Amino acid sequence: MSDDNKVLQRESIVLRVLWMVIFAVVWQVAEILLALVVLAQLAYRLFYAAPNGGLLSFGDSLSQYLAQIGRFGTFNSEEKPWPFADWPTAQAPQGEAAHNVPPAPHPVRDEEPKL
Repeated sequence: MSDDNKVLQRESIVLRVLWMVIFAVVWQVAEILLALVVLAQLAYRLFYAAPNGGLLSFGDSLSQYLAQIGRFGTFNSEEKPWPFADWPTAQAPQGEAAHNVPPAPHPVRDEEPKL
């Protein structure tokens, strides 16, 4: 192997380590956010007897994002997670159906002019 290749590999691994440190910090923030989503979902579930659809979707995509960070950090993937790739798409829930809030009825308007 030539000296140029060794220098390029060394620079590449140094850059990779820098990204791994940055994503380790992002992991810590995302982990706290996921814990907050879990607690909010639990409270919502206790109050409405069904999980919130928005929290289901966000929680799933956030957990997939954490998995992407883990795969990148453990050298299982060369693809950097978001913001370098698309944000993960939430999958269909496999548990309970989400709480469905029907749209509010429109108020009846009085069509006659007021005098």
